[in-house]
Amino acid sequence: MDQGTPTCPDVLCEESSSLSQLAIDELSLLSVDRVRALLEWAREESSGAIFPFFAFMASTALSPGEAVSVRVHDVTLPDGEFGEVLVRSGEGRRVPLTPEIVGVLRPWIDRADLKAGDLLFPGEQGGPLPSCEYRRVWRQARQAVLSPHEVQAGAGEQVSSLRDSSLDAWLKAGVPAWGIAEWAGVSASWIALRYPHRFRLEDVEIDWDHLEEILRLPDIPER
Repeated sequence: MDQGTPTCPDVLCEESSSLSQLAIDELSLLSVDRVRALLEWAREESSGAIFPFFAFMASTALSPGEAVSVRVHDVTLPDGEFGEVLVRSGEGRRVPLTPEIVGVLRPWIDRADLKAGDLLFPGEQGGPLPSCEYRRVWRQARQAVLSPHEVQAGAGEQVSSLRDSSLDAWLKAGVPAWGIAEWAGVSASWIALRYPHRFRLEDVEIDWDHLEEILRLPDIPER
């Protein structure tokens, strides 16, 4: 070892540990079909804001804390078209709303008689939707929908799994990481570190002939 080069093993260990903690376990992620099944159970078995709250999270990949803070005037809901939600946390960002979630939110707002300044997902007492309430329903949905093996493996263990699973599904669908990062309010490097299984080189199809062509050196005359 070069005696003139100082080493910081503790720092290296801390960095390695932080990176490994950021990377998510693939087994904890929910497939698109599983998310749909959980939402369907919540629609049938819960009341109030629970189902639209879960559907909104699954569609926008907002965190639970961000989602409960959204107010009616933060969403734009054109009938049959893509809408938008303004997320005010941090520096603020805008996230697209699919026509499907627009179709969920419009009747929900009418049914709950919500006004522009109201919380989009109020609790029964009018304040923010209590975390203990939506967590309870989420636990019940997991037990009812997921297999014992999936539950034991930790699939969808937290409500925030809706966010992680949605971001992972966007990556799998080919949405650029930088675009996902902007919608999620994180950096592109965070996305890469959080979902390393979506960036494995062996899963990438490389056009080697095209690569050879663009890396071709210029013709150099012999002397």
